[in-house]
Amino acid sequence: MIKEKLRDDRNEQVEINLSPMIDCIFILLIFFILTTVFVEETGIKVNKPNAANAVLLEKNSVLIAINEQDKVYYGGHEIGISGVRPIIEQALKDTESSVIIHADRNSTHDVFSQIYGEAKAAGAQNVQFSTKSD
Repeated sequence: MIKEKLRDDRNEQVEINLSPMIDCIFILLIFFILTTVFVEETGIKVNKPNAANAVLLEKNSVLIAINEQDKVYYGGHEIGISGVRPIIEQALKDTESSVIIHADRNSTHDVFSQIYGEAKAAGAQNVQFSTKSD
């Protein structure tokens, strides 16, 4: 009787359960996606002015763009001057972000100064403007 039981155990097929390994891989994937820092682009092409001294962008920055027709963009969507303050206030709730203004060289100083003022009014401590780095 013991010999028959041993024979039955040997004839069983072995299965490898991959579910725990797949779960672990998905958890790692989610971890890496959440910990990656994303730089959000403005969504439009801006002809930036030249500058003698240029520094690199910070990774946690709010990017606001002004095109040559003085339209204001964030994330590829036109937001207007009145949309700047709520966006920056929302960004500052999560982290201490800096604000970078991408102004086209043909945009007016008036719109740039209004965007700068809205960013400061929203509580941004570090407001910068973007230039070409040659």
